[in-house]
Amino acid sequence: MTELKVVSVSKVYKKKTALYPCSLQATKGKCVVLCGGNGAGKSTLLKIIAGILFPSSGTISINGLEMNSSRETYLAQIGFMPDDFNAQEMMTVEEFLHFYGSLRRVGKDRISEVMDLIGLVDKKRELVKSLSKGMRQRLLFGQSILANPTVLLLDEPTNGLDPYWVNQFVEILNQLKKSGTIIVFSTHMMDVAAEVSDVILFMKQGNIIQTITNKNNIEETTMKLMKLHRQ
Repeated sequence: MTELKVVSVSKVYKKKTALYPCSLQATKGKCVVLCGGNGAGKSTLLKIIAGILFPSSGTISINGLEMNSSRETYLAQIGFMPDDFNAQEMMTVEEFLHFYGSLRRVGKDRISEVMDLIGLVDKKRELVKSLSKGMRQRLLFGQSILANPTVLLLDEPTNGLDPYWVNQFVEILNQLKKSGTIIVFSTHMMDVAAEVSDVILFMKQGNIIQTITNKNNIEETTMKLMKLHRQ
């Protein structure tokens, strides 16, 4: 069975705890959404799963392969989109995707397919530094899905997107779910969380304080999240 399993993962910086022991589990075609305010621990948890940060405790595995013991194989199965753009700004859009495609041994056809999917074909020869915030977000998202990852991790992917591209993003994620991709992403957009998720983990001060099983009732789930945000 295709499965992402996170067991009692925590992160402590010196004497400050950024993430208390957290666990989550997702199988093929399922989406887990992390919600909560700033400083809730969402980005920390995503970066730990992505292998960017090392956990202070706990284990993470994909299909039974633990990151600590099979790091290279583990990382090859992950696509990651960070929450900020610290990348090669003097590359063109096309060069940027080819660069990341070469790291994952992705062919030109797939790169062209992704460029079309994220709506940047007409911008392919423009420098990354000249792109708007929304276009940069779409480019970052594009590089994260280039290699058709088993697990897709997205940190605040809708930031800077206009309403049209938020809708497109939701459609793309739902298609990825149908293809079997496991998705974990963070968002402040409660309606997006309600539309895409199977499970929502609401986080506060480094803890998962509530788990919501989404029963495809968008309005009901959105209201639950609004109430949690106000508490």
